[in-house]
Amino acid sequence: MARWYCPSQHCTISLLPDFYASRFPGTLDEVEHVVNVAEQAPSQEAAAEILRPEITLPSALRWLRRRIKPVREILNILAGLLCTECPADLSSFREKYGVKAMLNHLRSLCEEHLQSLPPIIGFGPRHLRRDSLSTRSNN
Repeated sequence: MARWYCPSQHCTISLLPDFYASRFPGTLDEVEHVVNVAEQAPSQEAAAEILRPEITLPSALRWLRRRIKPVREILNILAGLLCTECPADLSSFREKYGVKAMLNHLRSLCEEHLQSLPPIIGFGPRHLRRDSLSTRSNN
């Protein structure tokens, strides 16, 4: 992806196509597929086995959870903002809005708030890790 340097802000910027997940590898449709499989599987272990059979189960679970967690976070935020009667899961949102690609639709619905929404849908900052917080407080 092309990046440009902004001399006045001393940072780089890029243009993210609408279909890519922000701060995450892959497209919104790929992430949504993973979450759909996880929602329909009897357990996360079963979903991990289906989605990533080529790697070990602990690695597959980490891979799966790194996709599920931010989607659940954004759905919880948007359930409160957009539709309080809607449970915070993709299938409920999909049913309410009548679309197949819910994450793409959510990005367009929340267009004016993308800078403050968390990654995958929005462009807000990543969460700080605990180890980076303790390192900062010790300095």
